Amino acid sequence: MTYQPLPSPHNPPLTAIVIGAGLGGCAAACALHHHGHRVLCVLDKVREFGRLGDSLGLGENAFQLLRSWGCDVDEIKRIGNQAPDMSIRRWRDGKVLATQPLMDMAGYIGHRGDYHDVFLEWVRRREIPIRMGSEVIAYDDIDPQPVITLKSGEKLAADIIIAADGIKSLARPLVLKMEDDPVSSGYACFRAFFRPTASQKADPALNKYMQRDCVNFWIGPDLHVVQNTLRGGDEFNWILTHKDDGDVPESWFQPGDMQEVRRLVRDIDPDIRGIIMATEACLDWKICYREPLPTWVSAGSHRIALLGDSCHAHLPTSAQGASQAVESAGVLAVALDRIVGKDEVRIATRCYEKLRFRRTRESQGNGEDLRDRWHNCLRDVEEDREVDPEEVKIRNRWLYAFNAEDDAKARWKSIREVVEDEFRAGKISPLC
Repeated sequence: MTYQPLPSPHNPPLTAIVIGAGLGGCAAACALHHHGHRVLCVLDKVREFGRLGDSLGLGENAFQLLRSWGCDVDEIKRIGNQAPDMSIRRWRDGKVLATQPLMDMAGYIGHRGDYHDVFLEWVRRREIPIRMGSEVIAYDDIDPQPVITLKSGEKLAADIIIAADGIKSLARPLVLKMEDDPVSSGYACFRAFFRPTASQKADPALNKYMQRDCVNFWIGPDLHVVQNTLRGGDEFNWILTHKDDGDVPESWFQPGDMQEVRRLVRDIDPDIRGIIMATEACLDWKICYREPLPTWVSAGSHRIALLGDSCHAHLPTSAQGASQAVESAGVLAVALDRIVGKDEVRIATRCYEKLRFRRTRESQGNGEDLRDRWHNCLRDVEEDREVDPEEVKIRNRWLYAFNAEDDAKARWKSIREVVEDEFRAGKISPLC
């Protein structure tokens, strides 16, 4: 690598442990390394990563940070969807209601597992140890270094612990001092990702969207379908979001009911209905959310900080979950840059959460707004009414023209003053 990280602003450098080797955890490791901090290790409880998930988007707001950290984002672009545009279509007949550049939605869409492999490789190139099969079972929130205990009994300590351990974060109850159970959004997704067979690719009743990379959305009252093709049609992904009040646990691996899928899409555009009907199996993902958290930082030492889905999970329609985790990684690294030394880690973490909270809430709200517009714009309207394209367009472009690190640097002084006042008063104001 010709890339060189920045020199450490501290002597010796601050030490960090990242928990969770997903996209957010890998981004945190790369950001901290770039800013001269010492990442002791990235821990993950699984022993081996598979090609999990399906479609994932990364926007320019993430790419500009990754580039600045020495990550070759062309490695992502090469394996992402190559379509220039996406089409938003009417449910029953596929009529195009709006066409937008794909970059307006999620930037580059690809398979989560493929993107994850690239992020893991970026961490390895920086010689940061990724320790698999390392399950954290306990946190000791103490100064000057918090301590984590692994299932093996091993204990590890660092100046800051970053918990990027996802929606089911073990660290979150510690930070909140309470359990925060998932709240049903009232929706669920049936999801399928597969390689079409040769006969499916040859069947004109099934193959309209298998000829090249493309992204399409079909919208109707209370439901929508997303279709994404990768590798020129060799891989096919569809996601059906629908109303749901079921009681299936929050899971990424719950088998879906294809009979229910076929019932829900019985009146969708025939051009997409055939391949959905012919799909052999899918997963059932209940879309849950957490109420906005009052804090992302542990109350004892202020040295355990949540990042990514553990503190700001997004709906699928936001297409920003991974990108916002990258932004948070950059802001936390900048905050650690700006403190005088190890004694001020608590200043950095409290500034980090204040710098990030409003931005992530606005991004989350964007996904809720899009879902509601899609699910309501065709409700109780005449069959042939013309729909204003602006009613259904994705409104993510404002998210991309933003550099989270530059924003943190610009606001650092004023936010630090607020945090210092709170510490002097002995009371940290909740985020919400």
